[in-house]
Amino acid sequence: MENLTDKRKLSIMIAIMAAMLFAAINQTITSTAMPRIISILDGMDYYTWTINIYLLTSTIATVLVGKLSDMFGRKPFLLVGILLFMVGAFLTGTSDNVFQFITYRGIQGIGAGIIQSSAFTAVGDLFPPRERGKWMGLMTAVFGFSSVLGPTLGGYLIDHLDWHWLFWIFLPLGVVAFGMILALFPKAQRGASTSIDYLGSLFMTTTIVPLLLAFSWAGTEYDWGSAQILGLLAATVVSAIIFIFVETKAKNPILPLHLFKNSVVTISNLIGFLMNFGMMGAMIYLSFFVQGVLGISATYAGYVTMPMSIVMVIASALTGQMIAKKGKYKRFALIGVPIMVAGMGIMVIMHNVPMAVLSMIVFGLGLGLGMPVFSLATQNAVSHTELGAVTASTQLFRNLGGTIGIAVMGTVMSNNLTKHLKEALTSSSAADFSKLDPTVAQQMTAFANPQALMNKPLLEQTQAGLPADVQPIFVQMIDSIRDALGQTLSTVFLTGTIVLCLAFVLVFFLKELPLRSSNKAPAEAEAVDTKKLAVE
Repeated sequence: MENLTDKRKLSIMIAIMAAMLFAAINQTITSTAMPRIISILDGMDYYTWTINIYLLTSTIATVLVGKLSDMFGRKPFLLVGILLFMVGAFLTGTSDNVFQFITYRGIQGIGAGIIQSSAFTAVGDLFPPRERGKWMGLMTAVFGFSSVLGPTLGGYLIDHLDWHWLFWIFLPLGVVAFGMILALFPKAQRGASTSIDYLGSLFMTTTIVPLLLAFSWAGTEYDWGSAQILGLLAATVVSAIIFIFVETKAKNPILPLHLFKNSVVTISNLIGFLMNFGMMGAMIYLSFFVQGVLGISATYAGYVTMPMSIVMVIASALTGQMIAKKGKYKRFALIGVPIMVAGMGIMVIMHNVPMAVLSMIVFGLGLGLGMPVFSLATQNAVSHTELGAVTASTQLFRNLGGTIGIAVMGTVMSNNLTKHLKEALTSSSAADFSKLDPTVAQQMTAFANPQALMNKPLLEQTQAGLPADVQPIFVQMIDSIRDALGQTLSTVFLTGTIVLCLAFVLVFFLKELPLRSSNKAPAEAEAVDTKKLAVE
């Protein structure tokens, strides 16, 4: 597809980014509204499943479609992905109960995974690695833009419209994206008939599903040492061993294991895993700090995290342009990852809104500089015939990093919070409940948890309903709990900082290959590019 005119390529990229925006905005728009939607459907006991099912189906679809799109071309998968996402979004909006909602969200997840995998790989079909950087940067910016617009728009819509419209309002964008891909995207030239690795696909699925479920449920639904979690992890190990054996025998493996003999692929994927580990910690637990420790309402808390997305959009777009111009990518990772470390380091010591905003700006800058690098590095390191498979591996490691990161940081938080709360409520400066009415004291101590601190209207209502002489004791208790939560979150952010430091160390081991100016095999293209550089 490199022979297409620049105008045609631009038109196709607009179509691909429209598909990406359609999937991304539909995901982020529900982030702020989901608790209320599930409450309306009377399904709070199944709340985690509304999130986990999307994660599971999208991750599996991303990995499986990667190799299949190498075999059959990107266009059919892009079309199927958009269609499935549209059907899933429409059906989700018709849900009458939480079980229908979960089922339809699973369909959405399949569509999102197919779109995500096919879109990033399609960029590799259209442009050689030397030109690919600027488009990778713009694709990353699409995600950043949706994370700025989505939560704010979702909060507004859930307050002013029926919740169903959150899933229906962007369906016209999906129709436009489908039409553009159908009309503009060229058909792939089918090669010789090849077998599909059904057995490998099965055991990859039975490896990913229990792994994601184990880390999604550990520390929340079940204890880490429970039979359920240990059983899921054991199933993961057994399935992984069988999967590796099957892939070594498969004629056309769904995830070619030889890719991981390539140091660029392996190190890039490990860095992506660690970066997502740290990024999810920043996104999930910063809201606990802003609302729980600083006492800012949910409406305004989004404005604290918004600078990260805005800076990331700008930085990723500019980084892509500079990579395309210079033909070098490692330097941006060497600059970006330590800036991410600095951003999370500020979170460890922050104690007010300006510092929280500063940490988000710094973190977003580092993320924008570093994130486009590793997808580009992996695609540049392998043959074009394996573009889909290697891109899928990148997405898999990032999804696993985010899931495991949330679970590990959640455990760090719960373990430390128990200790800090006990110290805060039993210290010499703690509020004295001994002279209070037992009923009032019980009402007050119900707020000794971070979830209660997040509900500012309830706090204010409770304080106003207490006798005047009791209100100072209540305020003193809340301040002690906020301090305990603040100390706990500092430990959580420190954990994320250490993980990002490991990512930075790995960047030094990333081999920088010259960005090819064609989609030929790496060795052949590298020789051509070397001759060009010699002439220049």
